[in-house]
Amino acid sequence: MTTRTTPLDGHCLCGAVHISAVPRASSVSACHCSVCRRWSGAAIWCLDAAPTDVHVTGEVRTYRSSPFAERAFCPVCGTHLWIRDDREGYDLMPGLFEAASGFPLNHEVYADRAFAAVRLQGSHARISRADYEASHPFIEGDAR
Repeated sequence: MTTRTTPLDGHCLCGAVHISAVPRASSVSACHCSVCRRWSGAAIWCLDAAPTDVHVTGEVRTYRSSPFAERAFCPVCGTHLWIRDDREGYDLMPGLFEAASGFPLNHEVYADRAFAAVRLQGSHARISRADYEASHPFIEGDAR
């Protein structure tokens, strides 16, 4: 996992929202929890960034998807922008940033809940639902 110091610049599908962000690493993660599957159709991929390292211009709408996080989207084109965990910062959608296209997959959570059509290959870390929830005790209810 390579630490980044330079920002990535990206935008939504229509260009109404622009984001500049310095991810914590030059890699992505994947999540297969039920909320992420509903939001994306199967799984989501994320770039992790601290709140102080994300700068957004343009109108953004948010939806409180769980007691501990919100999801954001462009109100014009509907592009998914991020999940923002109250405790951990931003999980930005890597597709917003052309420069992220070569980033490898670092780990996946809820790996044991992945749809058969979305089983990811490679030597990255796979974290089960039980292991993830044991290390994140604030997760409750439908957020799983």
